[in-house]
Amino acid sequence: MPARFIALFASLLVTGGSAPRLEIEPAPRMQVVLLGTGTPNADPDRSGPAVAIVVGNDAYLVDAGPGVVRRAALANRRDSIPALDASKLRRVFLTHLHSDHTVGLPDLILSPWVLGRTVPLEIYGPRGTRRMAGLLESAYSQDIAIRLRGGEPSNKTGYAATAHDISPGVVYRDSNVTVTAFAVSHGKWEQAFGFRFESRDRSIVVSGDTGPSDAVVRACHGCDVLVHEVYSASRLKTRTADWQRYHRAYHTSGEELGDIATRAGAKLLVLYHQLYWGDTDEGILREVRAHFGGHVVSGQDLNRF
Repeated sequence: MPARFIALFASLLVTGGSAPRLEIEPAPRMQVVLLGTGTPNADPDRSGPAVAIVVGNDAYLVDAGPGVVRRAALANRRDSIPALDASKLRRVFLTHLHSDHTVGLPDLILSPWVLGRTVPLEIYGPRGTRRMAGLLESAYSQDIAIRLRGGEPSNKTGYAATAHDISPGVVYRDSNVTVTAFAVSHGKWEQAFGFRFESRDRSIVVSGDTGPSDAVVRACHGCDVLVHEVYSASRLKTRTADWQRYHRAYHTSGEELGDIATRAGAKLLVLYHQLYWGDTDEGILREVRAHFGGHVVSGQDLNRF
């Protein structure tokens, strides 16, 4: 008999049969772990974009930039986050299909399987996600065949990916979280999403890559944490005209983000996917703070909130 029940019966004897009031433990607090805050630039200090939403022993990833599995392993080892053990990486939500957000997807599909995951990876993303997952399985078919039938110890169920092409709205729900996708504007991409994660105690919104968007304002609506991409408005001026046009269409400046966070009523604003072009964290933070009086942090890889 479990010790807690033995203790309960002993307490009943002591109290003459009156059951003591049992305190129910609150649900685990939902937290954000920045696995990667980088961009397509090959910055050795920043892995590719990937965010983990962690509730207890469960992790929900947003995007799969390069280095995602090893970054999760480091967060697990350094900060004792068992949900980020490779074998437990079971779900990922893709904001869009740009390579810097997806090049870690084969790693996320296959490495956790080799390391003990026994269930397929669940992938939720825009149109084209199912096709991408199927092509990746074909691309690695020889590796999979050898691991399955070449005498190498392996489980026979964890190598696959179950992919879902999603639309705006609730795309996932379990006892921990409800995940809602909302459409954002990312240049010429036909579909790009941000995600809102809601648990019993917190609400967290991840913008994905987006230009200034009222959809982010509506999705946050007083959220506890808004994780949002950003570029340096002052340093954009140093870029060539074609790159200036591109970034204004595809991304959000520090000044624009300050206005978004104010209208969204974000309790904490976390910057990620920062485009500096020689600027600093403090420089971008000044741009944001000129339009946002709340709490704002420029995120680094492995920061937790």
